[in-house]
Amino acid sequence: MSKKKQFVLRIDPEKYTALEKWAADEFRSINGQIEWLIDKELKKENRVKKKTE
Repeated sequence: MSKKKQFVLRIDPEKYTALEKWAADEFRSINGQIEWLIDKELKKENRVKKKTE
């Protein structure tokens, strides 16, 4: 398993609450939801290689 980089994220409480609910709706942790969002956008903008199935 690759190591993950840690960093502090400051976010508006209203956005955090919305993110928390969205994550719960999709059975993810907040951290997992943030990673999923970042990964999705990086792939959409061709900033990282998409995994082939």
